[in-house]
Amino acid sequence: MLFVRDLWRRHRRKIFVSVGVLGSGYFLYKLYGAHRSRLDALERELAFQRESEELMKAQMQSHFENIQRISDTITLPHAMHNLSCRIAEELDLSQLLERLIRGKGQPNTLTQAEKLALWDRLKILSFTRLALSIWATTMISLYTKVQVNILGRHLYIDTARSLGSSDSLETKDAVNREDQQKFLGSVDFLSQHGLPTLISDMEAATKEIIKGKQLSGLFNHTALHETAMHILNKFMSMGSPHSWLKYMLPEDVISHSTSSSSGDPVLSGVTESEQLMVEARAVLISAEFGSIVEISLKAVVDTLVELVAARFKGGSLTTGMPLARVLPQVAQMCPLLPEEPSKNQFIKIIRSIPEVELFFTLLYANMPSA
Repeated sequence: MLFVRDLWRRHRRKIFVSVGVLGSGYFLYKLYGAHRSRLDALERELAFQRESEELMKAQMQSHFENIQRISDTITLPHAMHNLSCRIAEELDLSQLLERLIRGKGQPNTLTQAEKLALWDRLKILSFTRLALSIWATTMISLYTKVQVNILGRHLYIDTARSLGSSDSLETKDAVNREDQQKFLGSVDFLSQHGLPTLISDMEAATKEIIKGKQLSGLFNHTALHETAMHILNKFMSMGSPHSWLKYMLPEDVISHSTSSSSGDPVLSGVTESEQLMVEARAVLISAEFGSIVEISLKAVVDTLVELVAARFKGGSLTTGMPLARVLPQVAQMCPLLPEEPSKNQFIKIIRSIPEVELFFTLLYANMPSA
């Protein structure tokens, strides 16, 4: 016992230090273990979140591509087919051309006054149909892109809200699919309802621009370009600002939008498809959309004039020829404008314009959420 007490007195401090070190080490070990456990749990949670986000992104991309596919392969071709048929029905030039050809082969069948009246009518209707086809093809091409971007933006918002939720994107899509299809189908409003008024207004603009152009007067590619652009500009400036919306959208959509005093495109008491069309209207009346419409119309007219000029041998349209000789070629070009999208070079030109591509990129990125 004396030995132990003596040993304790001589080494007490060392023993305390050793015990303290061992206790501190054990405490630090336990602290590290707990910290490591929390880090592992956090890493597992982050990994799960990353997997969920990647899954949502994949679902969103797949759904967006499906909307784009439906628009490109069903909505736009269907809309262009309907437009082409309706324009051909309402602005049929074949009877005028046949009567003029028959009158040329049988001189006594038409009086000089009747011939002049037929030629004047052909002049007006040819340029009316040309300008209308340019405008309608351009607007439908751009409008379907607006639709896809609006639906894509809603999809992005729904996906963000679904993170951490038990509702899958497929479940939400099943609920909204009918409204999406109804919204995409609204592009047919122009051909089904808006066309008669559009024809009347476009004809009025055409008469105003070409009233002084004589059939015997020289007409070259510059004059053709200027005439088409002047008609389109005159048409777009007629009536109140954005009055052309009545050709593209139902009146109730326009009235829903104009009745909102706050300027907020999100309205209460409307269906989802109506809300989507109200948002589309907000895009259509924007200054940025107006700019790409102007750029697109000019690009289409540029290409059209080149194609018409190529139909005349020896560059005769460059030097000039009587307007009466140009009219049949103008009439023949009209059906090419609302042609099926996969063959339609005008739609391809519109969608390849850098300003158009930039507009839709910014539209998708910056559109306010619903």
